[in-house]
Amino acid sequence: MSDQNNCIVVLFCGGALVVVGLLVILLPMSFSGLEYYEYGFVKQKSTGTVNLDTVYSFGKHFTGPDYEFKVFQADAHHLTLERIKAFTSDRLEVQVTVHLQYFLRKDDLPALHRRFDLFYEDVMKNSAVDAVKGAITIYTTRELISERAKVEEDLFKAVRERLGGKCCQEDCKSWKYACFPGCTRIDLCTEDNKGVFADVRFFQMGQVYIPRDVEERFLRQLTLKEDSEREKLLQKAQVERKITSSQVQKIKNRAQEVREEGQAESNLIKITSSANYTVTIEGARSRGLTTLYRDLGITNQIHKNSFDYLRTLRGLDNIWLTVDFNQRIVGSFGNN
Repeated sequence: MSDQNNCIVVLFCGGALVVVGLLVILLPMSFSGLEYYEYGFVKQKSTGTVNLDTVYSFGKHFTGPDYEFKVFQADAHHLTLERIKAFTSDRLEVQVTVHLQYFLRKDDLPALHRRFDLFYEDVMKNSAVDAVKGAITIYTTRELISERAKVEEDLFKAVRERLGGKCCQEDCKSWKYACFPGCTRIDLCTEDNKGVFADVRFFQMGQVYIPRDVEERFLRQLTLKEDSEREKLLQKAQVERKITSSQVQKIKNRAQEVREEGQAESNLIKITSSANYTVTIEGARSRGLTTLYRDLGITNQIHKNSFDYLRTLRGLDNIWLTVDFNQRIVGSFGNN
């Protein structure tokens, strides 16, 4: 019995070790992970069957040892469409380069897989090209250049509706055009109304290439316009110079008038002052002579005139008075 028990214990221990070993090996193989920029469906390795019931996002998930993830890109897809050829409304061929960034819808990923599998990128590209071509046909060649903002907005709308359809999203605040004006309620939408199951959230219109002869004609028109503006500015500058010169001359004339008025007023003041000075001096002289004649007792008019004459001569700067030696001034020399 003892040997039999020992065999059972050994078998049990061996079985336990085998189970533990299998768990150690199989458990890590049963977990599959997705990065933050990935979506995934569970795919069976042995058969290649893909389960579309659940869309997984980033993290580690228990899928089983025979399963892995079929991965789709969850972040922005950057798409550049170089030199798309299209015809304008005036029947000229132009080329346009556009850039767009689109995101796959997680909820619509099963439908995307059923329709396109992993080959959706070419579908997105071709659909965007068709949308751009169709939107450009309503514009003339000139409008592509002169109304660029409006053209870019219409191209964005056309590409957005071609790739994303016309259905409203469940969360209208998830991005700017999640529920654009006129969109169909989500409960009324079918798979055919959802475009190719992608949200075009950003769009940029690049360079517009037009035929060389048209470009040259536009450049000539722009040059003529600039020349016209330049001529207007030159004429305006000339008018401003004339107005400025006229104003400067008016100011100079006014300054001259003020100067002459000041000079005339100054001369008047000088003349008036001189006249008043003369009147004052002559009045004072007359009163002084009258007092002098009275104090000296000079009453003869001849003597008064002689005195006044001599006084006047003495006050002149260019008169030199002398006395003749033959004239008898004080007494007789012989008597001294």
